Amino acid sequence: MPTPSVTRTAYVTACAAYLPGNPLDNNEIAVRLGAAATTGSAAAMRARILAANGIRTRHFALDSAGQPTMLNEELAAEAVGRTIKDRGLTVSDIGLLATGTSQGDLLVPGFASMVHGRVGGGSMELLSAGGVCASGMAALNAAVRAVRLGEHDAAVAAGSELVSRALRQSRYADRPAFDAEFLRWTLSDGAGAVLVEPRPRPDRPSLRVDWVRLVSHAHEHPVCMVAGAAGDGPSTGNTWWDQPTAATADAAGMLRLRQDVRLLPRLFPAGLTEFAALVESGQLDPAGIDHVLCHFSAEHFRGRIFDLLRGAGMMIDESRWFSNLASAGNTGAASIYVALAECWESGRFKPGERVLLIVPESGRFSFAFAQLTCVAPETTDSTLPRPAAASPRSPVASAETALLGELAQVWADFERALHDVPIVARIESGNATLEDYRKLLVHLRQQVIEGGRWISRAASNFSAPWFELRSAAIRHAAEEHRDFLLLEQDFVACGGELERIRSAPKNVGSEALSAYMFQQASLPDPVDLLGAMFVIEGLGSRKATGWAQRLRDDLGLREDQTRFLTYHGAADDEHIAMLHEALRLAAADPTARAAIVRTARVVARLYAFQLAEIDHD
Repeated sequence: MPTPSVTRTAYVTACAAYLPGNPLDNNEIAVRLGAAATTGSAAAMRARILAANGIRTRHFALDSAGQPTMLNEELAAEAVGRTIKDRGLTVSDIGLLATGTSQGDLLVPGFASMVHGRVGGGSMELLSAGGVCASGMAALNAAVRAVRLGEHDAAVAAGSELVSRALRQSRYADRPAFDAEFLRWTLSDGAGAVLVEPRPRPDRPSLRVDWVRLVSHAHEHPVCMVAGAAGDGPSTGNTWWDQPTAATADAAGMLRLRQDVRLLPRLFPAGLTEFAALVESGQLDPAGIDHVLCHFSAEHFRGRIFDLLRGAGMMIDESRWFSNLASAGNTGAASIYVALAECWESGRFKPGERVLLIVPESGRFSFAFAQLTCVAPETTDSTLPRPAAASPRSPVASAETALLGELAQVWADFERALHDVPIVARIESGNATLEDYRKLLVHLRQQVIEGGRWISRAASNFSAPWFELRSAAIRHAAEEHRDFLLLEQDFVACGGELERIRSAPKNVGSEALSAYMFQQASLPDPVDLLGAMFVIEGLGSRKATGWAQRLRDDLGLREDQTRFLTYHGAADDEHIAMLHEALRLAAADPTARAAIVRTARVVARLYAFQLAEIDHD
């Protein structure tokens, strides 16, 4: 064992994955789980989930009769052995084995102990990281730290999952709940591992670990993914340990892995907050990232992530993102390793390129990030590019990044507030009624009419130094001043009376929002209203399309009944692009920057208040 000294650099020098058996399509998956003959609501639910998650093939450690063929520890051991072999080492060379998994084969001892017993070798340090998807990254972080501190010259980190045996039909009721079925048709078996050393390998490129960050938001969110409790999560007397027998717990569904899909929309804004914090701190430069490997459990979440990053002005070009979700499925703690191994084996990374790993975990909202830089064989530290941004950012670019980061935090807070607004919760959970939708249109109309007016007033109050903002405001007012007609037409198409929507007064929240907007628009050079536009246009580009589709699906509405929401979902993308240009112009002025953020925060609260008041009107 080396003597701890100064902090060293850590490199990923080998990587491998193990996916059991042949890839199975969704029909064969149903056969292996014993669910091929299910019909009715269960079959419809399965089809809906598979259509949304985009998974085409998965790997299961189950034979054709649905019987397990391997243990989870064996999957991990395979990945670890392949990784060590790729580097030309033996297990005896390893000083630390760190593992992550959601559910091991045994309750006790720890998963790393079982994997060590399987791979053999000599005595070594072990770490068993618990959790869900981010536990694999926690294992990586432990390996990196051990090498950096000089405690070990070779450390292996692994992530592994064998969930298929818990997904078999015998464990599911005839009338399954969506929270359990969602995971059942998403999760897969597999394992992956990396080797971490203090020097690059001599025969092929390595990945220098620039930094790793893990953070939990459990203090702000309830449990989202759980096994071992019933209902909304654990409480005294309501865990599987508290039941008279394990059979009692199983009969109550406590041993099933479940996910509260109603909470999932909260995950991504919280992740954006952490992403923005990395950008603001200077650790992450989105423009300097060449490859993004992001773990997500369903393809439709990919679009949600992209929308948030674009809205915050931090999007990394879509062509740089890699995912093998469609072919490997969601392998939980192993997913990031499985994706990294595929890229590693294909030679996707070239020396000098930067790789960003992102793992959001929905268990109770944890996030893991890591930045790696590909380096040539036998490269010395003195010749490597800097671990941080590829090039210094200009003061203007830094100011713009800081402003967008603060606005991203405002948006994340706004989305959290929206989740507690009754009418929004009903729409996003699929429980909205036709009358809910009509009421939404009624209350949005009053705001839309006022919007064209305050934008026009703001345009008239910009002086010469802000001429470009004045021109943009005039164009925007011209584009939106007739939008209320779409609202009226949608309302009538849904069975509403035209007089009702035209004569309805503003609710208390709308009155407050309108008064504030006119007040700010009446001030000289109302640059701060860019913050208001960030919230209002963001709501259109990030929420409206999803709401429209959900309402059409759940209420059987036609496209001509949701034109306003659909139009704003598309048109506001263009408006967001114009807004970002305006924010770039204003970001250089510290006073304007502070005012923009403050107004965004006020408008976000007033907008949520306006929507909440729909149920109180």
